[in-house]
Formats: sequence, C-alpha cells, structure tokens
Amino acid sequence: MIKAIIAGLIAFSVSCLLTKLEIPMLRRLRAGQSIREDGPESHLSKAGTPTMGGLSMIATAVLLGLIFSRSKDMIIMMLSTLAFGFVGFADDWLKVVQKRNLGLSALQKIALQLVFSSGLAYFGYSRGASIMLPFGGGLLNMGGWYIPFAIFMILAMVNAVNLTDGLDGLASSVTAIVACCFAVITEGDISLFFLIISGCCLGFLVFNRHPAKLFMGDTGSMALGGALAAGAICSNTEAALPIAGGIYVIEALSVIIQVIVFQTCNGKRFFRMSPLHHHFEMGGWSEIKVVGVFSLVTGLLGGLTILMFRG
Repeated sequence: MIKAIIAGLIAFSVSCLLTKLEIPMLRRLRAGQSIREDGPESHLSKAGTPTMGGLSMIATAVLLGLIFSRSKDMIIMMLSTLAFGFVGFADDWLKVVQKRNLGLSALQKIALQLVFSSGLAYFGYSRGASIMLPFGGGLLNMGGWYIPFAIFMILAMVNAVNLTDGLDGLASSVTAIVACCFAVITEGDISLFFLIISGCCLGFLVFNRHPAKLFMGDTGSMALGGALAAGAICSNTEAALPIAGGIYVIEALSVIIQVIVFQTCNGKRFFRMSPLHHHFEMGGWSEIKVVGVFSLVTGLLGGLTILMFRG
C-alpha cells in the first residue's frame, strides 16, 4: 500500500505540472470551450476557456502506470484509459480545433465506444466472468451474460462521467473520491492504479477548480470513465461502481428522466435543467456549493461501498 500511496503522490505532482504546462499550449491552439446558449447564463463567461485538458491526466496515468507496473491488469487499464480518451479527444479536436460544431456524431461516438467496450468486456469474460458480491458474498459467475452486462456497465460509466463534467471541478473532485474508494477495496497493482487516477484528478483540480483555468473536455471525462470501468473489471468489483459512483448514476438518470418527461408531457420538464447539477444551479446554488455537496455525497457513498465490499 505504501508503494500505491507514493504513486498517487507522484501522480498528483506530475499531473499538476503537466496541466500547468498544457494551458498555454491549448491557448495557442485556440482550443477554447464553446458554451451552450441554452445553458445557465452564468456559464457564458466561460466561453474560450481552454479545453482538452484531460490530456495531462491521461499522460500522467499512462506514464506512471507503466513505470510502477507492467502486469497484464495494468496494461489493460492503461489501454482502456487511452482508448476512451481517444474517442473524447477526437470529438474535442473536431469541435474546438477544427471548428466543426458537432464534433463526432452520436453514432460515431457510440460505435467507437462499443468497439472498445466489447474488447474490455471480453477480457473480463476471459478471466472468469465473475463479479464480487457485497458483504463477503463471494464471486457470482455470470457466464455468457457477463459480456452484455459488462458492455452496458462500461458504456454507462463512460457517458455518465462525461455528463457529470459540467461544473468547475465537479468531475475531477467526484472521480478523485471514487478512485480513492476503489483503492481501498482493491489490492496490488489495481489499488495502485486507482490511487494514480485519484492523484491525476487532484493535480488537475488545482487548475480546474472554480473559476476554472481549463476544462478536461470529453478527452478527460471519457478517459476517466474508461479507467474506472477497466479497474472495476480487473478487480471483479463491477457491482461497487454504481454505488461509489452514485453521483454519476443520478446525473445520467436526470437526463433520461428529463427527456422522457419532455417528450411525453407536451414539453414539460421534470427538472429545471439537466443534468442534475444544473437543476441546483438554476435553483440558486453556486457552483462551489454544488461541487461541495456532490463531493460530500460521493464521500459518504464511498464509505458505504468500503463497508460493503472490503473483505
């Protein structure tokens, strides 16, 4: 565990350094964020803030992961981080550098995510197709059902983290806590990997906290979602992910509920705005308050997850 803690501290330092260095580079590329006109008015002032900042987290995670370990699990987790980060980077590059408003189409993103999710799911299937049950319930072998289950879990996690990345410091704060939780309930290289991810998020948060000097973009959020999913599959802790990552689940559900209500109730809305963090913003909460409350809830959910899954 000492080795993992050291890796996490180094990840924080390297991520902080690389993030600081990439800000002027992204400005030179004119990689500024476009702000939705139908979003909260307070966000309009953020237009032009550099995005694609997740590149620093990906570089840090991959570099340190391979320095500290080259086990099969570590390679798979690094490849997953890179693969889903690539999807986000392609989308960001087209939108903010090539100035193509829509970036990748929804079909293109889902297709790429499905390819990488299928590969990761097959890896989980090949190593036993089992998931850990809470409270010492052992492993549940899912057989052939594991692959569709894992694909759904990976796709849901990648896109839910992406939806959560809507306020200064929100996705980086929540993910740092979730990764720390998984570092406690896992062992060896996987625990080390999660502390590296947590350190990457905290180093990035130094510049991403309100008022943010840069955003992680789809590059960072999709990479983090892929990293969490891969770590859970390598440790058989898939069932713990929606508990520790409850904020991700709620954020995604808020969008689904909003769309269903809007389409079935003649344009009425269930929330003031979705995802859920915007609902609270529109209700008068500051970004700092939303991030603080969501982080506190994540901490509580992380504690519950540790009680349920720590053997």
